[in-house]
Amino acid sequence: MSKIWSALFIIGVLVSLIGGHGGEIMGTLTESAGSAVTLCLTLAGAYVLWLGLMGIAERSGLTQSLAKKLRPILRFLFPGVPDGHAAQALISMNLSANILGMGNAATPFGLEAMQEMQKLNRAPKRATNAMCMLLIVNASSIQLVPTTVISLRAAAGAANPADIVPATIAATFVTTLVAIVIGKVLEKYS
Repeated sequence: MSKIWSALFIIGVLVSLIGGHGGEIMGTLTESAGSAVTLCLTLAGAYVLWLGLMGIAERSGLTQSLAKKLRPILRFLFPGVPDGHAAQALISMNLSANILGMGNAATPFGLEAMQEMQKLNRAPKRATNAMCMLLIVNASSIQLVPTTVISLRAAAGAANPADIVPATIAATFVTTLVAIVIGKVLEKYS
């Protein structure tokens, strides 16, 4: 993939140089690089905050407590994961981070949960229903606070960056519900 992007970049620069727009390329590249750094720093603050809170929650035992409270939902969604298994706490953290709109912060928990569920897998070359369901829930994820989108809108200068919250909650609730129903129906055929 990096070769494709590199080729596209080089072709674009060459076409611009041939077209006599060499000076504009440098100005645009410099401006875009500055915008990218500003955006990264803006998002980094939100990510650092939430990752720190998630780390504190994990060390304080809050994740285990959350896993216990989510046990009925986790049992329904992930029947192949035994109660008290390490994957349950990781799944809880993954779901919590996604609900808070911190998809990138949820990724490490999701990957660790997949590794823990792989230990329970009798056919290591094939994903279990629980693994597929985690992927489904992770991809469709209900978001109560779309932190990343709010941060992006704030960085772009939106007058009210959080005005998308009601629409986000409605849309992600529907997509997650539909995804879970489809996943549960397909589980019967595996």
